[in-house]
Amino acid sequence: MLKQLTKKIKTALSKFAWHFRNVYLTIKRGIGGAIKKAWNTVSFKEKRELNKQKKLDFVLNYINFDSKVLDVQLDLDVIKVREELKAKRAELTASVKQNPSDSALKVELKKVKQVIKWLPEDVYQINRKGDRKVETQLIIKAALYLLPAIILLALFTFWPIINTLRLIVYVGYTEADGSIQGYTLFGNFVKVITQRGFIRPSAGTFSSALINTLLMAFISVPISIVISLLIAVGLNAIKAFKGFFQTIFFLPYVTNTIAIALVFKFMFNENFGLVNTMLGWINIDKVNWLSTNANYWAALSVLIIYSVWDSLAFKIMVFLSAIQGIDKQYYQAADIDSTPKGKVFRKITVPLISPMIFYIAITSIIGALKVYSSVITLTNENGEIRGATYNMKSIVMYIYDYLNNRAPGNLSLAAASSLVLFGIILIFTLIQMQVGKKRVHY
Repeated sequence: MLKQLTKKIKTALSKFAWHFRNVYLTIKRGIGGAIKKAWNTVSFKEKRELNKQKKLDFVLNYINFDSKVLDVQLDLDVIKVREELKAKRAELTASVKQNPSDSALKVELKKVKQVIKWLPEDVYQINRKGDRKVETQLIIKAALYLLPAIILLALFTFWPIINTLRLIVYVGYTEADGSIQGYTLFGNFVKVITQRGFIRPSAGTFSSALINTLLMAFISVPISIVISLLIAVGLNAIKAFKGFFQTIFFLPYVTNTIAIALVFKFMFNENFGLVNTMLGWINIDKVNWLSTNANYWAALSVLIIYSVWDSLAFKIMVFLSAIQGIDKQYYQAADIDSTPKGKVFRKITVPLISPMIFYIAITSIIGALKVYSSVITLTNENGEIRGATYNMKSIVMYIYDYLNNRAPGNLSLAAASSLVLFGIILIFTLIQMQVGKKRVHY
């Protein structure tokens, strides 16, 4: 009974799909035909075809080619005829120069030029035209496929960049009414760079947004790369439950980062956090990680540990796929030579996946320099620890401070801050690119 019902459902769906396709093709042909007919009318296709035929008749009549007996495409050697006509044109041009008053020569020269111009296309021209047509169709097709992405990029990437470049030259810009107090070239950059707490440490403290960001980036990224690489190697070596462990390690990547940060904040609670509880098991005093008057390095350690954990999943999956793509012959040769595992890892695995390590290093540094959500979740919206003389603000947090405070000129300062961050990212990326030329094996 169930099989018959399933068969009937499949038959009904097949008939529906067939009818739907027929209707779709009919509508498509109708719309396409209407568009083609309209285009032919607008572009005067009949008139153009008639003029083209008149020109061809004029050419064939001049060169004494009987199109009723012979085929233009097969029997007419266009290249040879063109060369002969060019030679004739040169002779007539010289004759006209010698006898400028001879109107018959001028008429004949004009006819030859028209014949050369109106000659049918030769094989090479037809092939080139066909190739250009195919290339044009491919370009149009690619443009249509890319159009949605280009529109989104234009709205959410290109326009913000253009708007940022516009804002940095304004002084005292007010978003509400669009008024400005003047123009500047580097004034907003100077204000941002010289402001205490952004690059220079604030009074009475040794921390600044730049210092915090660089420490978090250049401590967490190398650690996360090393740990994820070792885990990827271990996962590749595991035969049983490989899929299960891959899923476990990939979970942080699909989990909300703020939710993970809240869990970390609970784990590092001074009084009932899991970390201090575990430290108590081995007779180590409680550490004030994020509570009132917490030490700067303790708070920074929590941020670094969170950054490492949050970034492990993606790196593990990338490294694992790269390791699985290595030709097994290298490892078989190493086994024959009884090469130690550590040496196999250093001499085979790391060099062969060095392009992927390089890619992960660049993207990780870029992502770490833009740290924001973890800081506000583990501390507060101002990056402050209660009772501390420092704050854990990152550069992105300073940009958001300017954006949230809509005082005149702050939007321009936010634009200048974002370009300063872009410059820092660009400098470190270029340095990595130069180092990668010597260290990466493609």
